[in-house]
Amino acid sequence: MDYFLQLFFSGLTRGSIYALIALGYTMVYGILELINFAHGEIYMIGAFTGLVAASLLAPAGLPASLVLALAAAAAVAWAVAWGLVVERFAYRPLRAAPRLAPLISAIGVSILLQNFVLLAQTPDFVSFPNLVPELPWLSRRTDLVGPTEIAILGVTAAAMLGLTLFVRGTRTGRAMRAVAQDRTMALLCGVDVDRVVAVTFAVGSALAALGGVLIGSHVGQINFSIGFLAGIKAFTAAVLGGIGSIPGAVLGGFVLGWAESFAAGYVSSAYEDAFAFCLLVLVLTVRPSGLLGDASGGRA
Repeated sequence: MDYFLQLFFSGLTRGSIYALIALGYTMVYGILELINFAHGEIYMIGAFTGLVAASLLAPAGLPASLVLALAAAAAVAWAVAWGLVVERFAYRPLRAAPRLAPLISAIGVSILLQNFVLLAQTPDFVSFPNLVPELPWLSRRTDLVGPTEIAILGVTAAAMLGLTLFVRGTRTGRAMRAVAQDRTMALLCGVDVDRVVAVTFAVGSALAALGGVLIGSHVGQINFSIGFLAGIKAFTAAVLGGIGSIPGAVLGGFVLGWAESFAAGYVSSAYEDAFAFCLLVLVLTVRPSGLLGDASGGRA
C-alpha cells in the first residue's frame, strides 16, 4: 500500500507541473486556436531565470523562503516578458494568415529560444538548488511527500483557483471568454482583442515559469532542452483533457502524471513516455474532443 501511495503522490506531483504548463497551451488555443509550440521553451527560460536569480541571492544570506519567492518572481517577470515578445513579433503579424503559417512560426521560435539559452548557458545539465525550505514537522509524519512536493501541490492549487476566479470574475476574464467565443463580435463590441491576447500569453507564461522553478527544485538539474519534452507532455495533457478547456487541462495533467507514475512503477520506467502517448491515442480514439472537451467544438 505504501508503494501505491508513493506512486500516487509522485503522479500527482508531476501531473501538477504538467497542468501548470498545459494551461498556457489551452488558454492560447482557446483564444486564437493556435498551438504555441514555443510554450515549453518559456517554461525552460523560467527555470533558468530562477536558477540565475537564486545564485545571485544565495550569498546575501537571505532566508530560504525569501530566496524562493524572489527567484520565482524574477522567473515569472522574465518569462512574461518573453511571452509578450513572442506574441507581438512571432504570432500577431500572422493572425490573419493561414493556420500553417503561425504553426511554422511557433516551431521556429521554439528552436530559436532553445539555441539562445544553449549559447548563453551550456549544453550540459546544470545543478539547481533546492529552494524549498525544510519542514521538520512534515518529515516526522510521513516519508511519502516532501516539502518540494507540498510546495508544488500548493502552488498548483492556488494557481488553478486564482486563474478560475480571474477568468470568471474579472472584466479582463470576461473579455477573454468573449474573444474565445467570437473574436470578431468581441471586437465589434469594443473589446481590445490585442490586449486580451497579450494578457493570455502573459498569464500562461507566468504559470509555466512557476512550473520551471518548482520542477528545478524538485529534480535538482536543468538544461536547455527540458522545455521540449515537458512542452510535448503538457500539450498531450491539454489535448487529453480537451484543449481549450481550463478544467480539462488540469484533469489531463493529473491523468497523464498518474499514468506515467503507475506505468513506471508497475511495468517499467523505460516505457513511461510511451505509456503517456499511448494513453493519448486511446482517449482520442474513443473521445476525440478529450475528457472534458466539447464535442461540438465549443471552448470553456
